[in-house]
Amino acid sequence: MNPKYLALFLKGVLMGAANKVPGVSGGAVAYVLGFYNELIYSFQKVNGKAFRLFFKRGFKSFYQYINASFLICIHGGIAFSYFTVSRVLDYFLNAYELAVWALFFGMIIGSGIYLIKKYQGWSLRSYLSLAVGIFIGVALNFIEPSTENHNLWFVFLCGMIGVSGMTIPGLSGSYLLILMGNYVFLLVDTVNVIGKIGLELFGGNFTTFSNANHQEYLQIFIVFTLGSISGLIFFSQMLAYVLNKWEKTVNAVIIGFIIGSLGTVWPWKNKIFMTENGQWVHNKFNQKIVVGFDKYWPNLSQQENYIALLFVIFGIAMVLALEHYSKNKKR
Repeated sequence: MNPKYLALFLKGVLMGAANKVPGVSGGAVAYVLGFYNELIYSFQKVNGKAFRLFFKRGFKSFYQYINASFLICIHGGIAFSYFTVSRVLDYFLNAYELAVWALFFGMIIGSGIYLIKKYQGWSLRSYLSLAVGIFIGVALNFIEPSTENHNLWFVFLCGMIGVSGMTIPGLSGSYLLILMGNYVFLLVDTVNVIGKIGLELFGGNFTTFSNANHQEYLQIFIVFTLGSISGLIFFSQMLAYVLNKWEKTVNAVIIGFIIGSLGTVWPWKNKIFMTENGQWVHNKFNQKIVVGFDKYWPNLSQQENYIALLFVIFGIAMVLALEHYSKNKKR
């Protein structure tokens, strides 16, 4: 594989892993790794002109116009991550939850420092835009989560809104799905069932389609995917427009949004589960449904909290070390 395409695929893997974690933004990964603008402008080109090119000049013109090689590598990495890397991440979140959240928290702090240093030409408008971004990011922490909803129109809406984390840095699509009540249903249950169907098909078991439960989840997956594609096209068109008109202002808002999102990845928190008549509500996989988080200040007399603080420092150092390495490489 061409090293350029392999690098894009791996960046897609990182985006996919970030998108799966509530509070972490895949768009922020793209922004920090330096391919965010290309991602937005490539999505923007999936428009009427692209399809006119397809019918007039053929597939090759269409392929080149939408920067398809780039999009295929990024989305291939995201899809691969959802069924592989993100499953490993799920394991670490279950086994070492505090340490993983602390690492993410540190990485976001490090990303904020990196982006502020990278930003050129701070002005009063920039600082005001930064403050607006921080305010919006913090405000998301105070929204009360909704309950799980399996209606197809709502699943489509979840796809549109959930994918915003890929296009808006600092905005976690997974966290928004928790607020909408469908995180476990769409990104855990549905992904697990689709993965199981894929394994059965790979093993030659085509009777998997006759399973009524599998048919239901396939329908959910298709509607959610269509919603995600619609969301990608809509948000990318909107963002490409505002980036062209007010690039520096938008970038300052994005940096503020990333900083404001620190509250959603605060490591010290307990899960709040859905209850009914004093009993926990479980999904079809007998898992308790998460509807939010109860955050608290760490008790520094406990060893695990000191370890978590070390992970925060390590996360900051890792991002800044990567920045230092990339600068030296360019020189």
